[in-house]
Amino acid sequence: MSTQMVEVDPRGMDGPVGEIPGCKPARALRLADKVLGAVSEVPAALLVVAEVGVLFSGVLSRYVLRTPLVWVDELASLLFIWLIMLGSAVAFRRGSHMRMTALVDKAGPQWRGVFELVATVAALTWLALVAGAAYEFASEEAFVTMPALDISNAWRAAALPVGIALILLMSVVRLLSTASRRAALVALVACGAVVGVLVGLQPVLQGLGNANLVVFFVGIVGLLVFAGVPIAFSFGLATFGYLSLTTSTPTIVVIGRMDEGMSHLILLAVPLFVFLGVLIEMTSMARAMVQFLANLLGHIRGGLSYVLIGAMYLVSGISGAKAADMAAVAPALFPEMKKRGADDGDMVALLAATGAQTETVPPSLVLITIGSVTGISIADLFTAGLLPGVVLALMLGLVVWWRARKAGAPCNARASRTMVGKSLLVALPALALPFVIRAAVVEGVATATEVSTIGIVYAIVVGLLVYRKFDVRQIWPALVDTAALSGAILLIIGTATGMAWSLTQSGFSGDLAAAMAKLPGGAAAFIAVSIVAFVLLGSVLEGIPAIVLFGPLLFPIARQLGIHDVHYSMIVVLAMGIGLFAPPFGVGYYAACAISRIRPSEGVRHVWRYMASLIAGTVVVAAVPWISTGFLPH
Repeated sequence: MSTQMVEVDPRGMDGPVGEIPGCKPARALRLADKVLGAVSEVPAALLVVAEVGVLFSGVLSRYVLRTPLVWVDELASLLFIWLIMLGSAVAFRRGSHMRMTALVDKAGPQWRGVFELVATVAALTWLALVAGAAYEFASEEAFVTMPALDISNAWRAAALPVGIALILLMSVVRLLSTASRRAALVALVACGAVVGVLVGLQPVLQGLGNANLVVFFVGIVGLLVFAGVPIAFSFGLATFGYLSLTTSTPTIVVIGRMDEGMSHLILLAVPLFVFLGVLIEMTSMARAMVQFLANLLGHIRGGLSYVLIGAMYLVSGISGAKAADMAAVAPALFPEMKKRGADDGDMVALLAATGAQTETVPPSLVLITIGSVTGISIADLFTAGLLPGVVLALMLGLVVWWRARKAGAPCNARASRTMVGKSLLVALPALALPFVIRAAVVEGVATATEVSTIGIVYAIVVGLLVYRKFDVRQIWPALVDTAALSGAILLIIGTATGMAWSLTQSGFSGDLAAAMAKLPGGAAAFIAVSIVAFVLLGSVLEGIPAIVLFGPLLFPIARQLGIHDVHYSMIVVLAMGIGLFAPPFGVGYYAACAISRIRPSEGVRHVWRYMASLIAGTVVVAAVPWISTGFLPH
């Protein structure tokens, strides 16, 4: 999954309202911030619990009681859109919406404050522009009835205007609390001037035709993203501007496309797998797996590096979220690696590389996203994703072997068979979970959405009865964190869907298909260009928004060239993973550094050899389709 590291700064986009020297927020603003936080966090956390209960009851009623509950999907969908919008509000208040901070981080304190002000005003502008359209959309949905629940669809659609209104209020509170009146007024006037200039240029823009795609979706999106504006709001502003200034499309379409993009029920797996990852760490299941692998391989030269590769593969098969994977493995393994003389930079470089290596290991959130936007079977993607991860693990293993041999790393004492056996017995319940999840999907016990609830229940039972580690006090913060991360991810999917629809309606997709289909070299050239393109996209946009934007455009071309959908999916995901975890722009790399508490500069000189091996592994996967499709049902 996509990851993001953001330093918390109470003066800007990166956190709730705080104290500022010389500009202390008024008591009313602090109170408003707390009220908005409670109004969004409490129901968002409860909605995560409700979704687990609703979906798990659906599995029990259908598979155990043989009496399906026909209203489960509708109720889950209704609750889901509310979870997305309230979670987005929580993420906005916390400053955890995904954004590119490479330039912001390099700026001095004064310019950083300017960037943060720009980000706040940009978000406020988009929210103000779409608020009316969101209300209109919800009003029209009042005439639609949900067949199973027999209630108006307005109960569901109302989440959009309510969520937008909440975030709009939060942005106003933040602006008033974190900037002087003069600065806030200047920022708002400047923003109004930019909007006014664009409106004045409307006749010129309408005459540019498809050149507007470059203006809005390259120029404006690029400026906003590199200025530190959250990706979701950057996409939303560009799409709204393009549709309202260069076409006759009603702006309510923007909200309709957002709703469509976020409403795929398969995406409900995102918050549930994120929550499952938290449970895995809390119950010490990840620690048990790491300990077993350390006892099994720790005596080999460079053995704990192999353990890191293997542990990330196993944990990735449980949580589906890269931040959760790294947070589960690194604290359990790095202290022992340091004792055995491992270099800090090499450890964090390998951790980042394993994050990219395991992007295809189910239940990857990127695979779930691909399935939702392309219609490819999630079960097929889950089945296909295992072997490519093994291929890349072997490539990383070769680098570890070569480095350990060259450096003359010492061998450590071999753990006794008794110790290995005991650690295996302790780890077995944890090791079984990835196989339980996969078997439940493949055997039809649960859908790819529902299977996460089986994993959650399994983790709770194992944590209570086997590992006897289940801190109830951590549950509430975990639920709120889950809602915030899910809202941040899914709002990007919503706004990216609107952008992708605009690109399609403009005819750009047809032109792109024609150009890509005419590449000399046919399918091989198309795959090579796709790898390069998605490495770049992964570093700038991260995996999920990139696949939502370009998946609907490129997958039909791949199909036309005779490339298997699942094979192409594996290539795309691996390429995006490399971009996501490769410095200087890959935010996954900085997340690995933050989790490891190691400075980014220490890992840069080591990470390239690992990234080169991952690129080589991706080429092998691309050249041998059987690696991706060999185990698919025929």
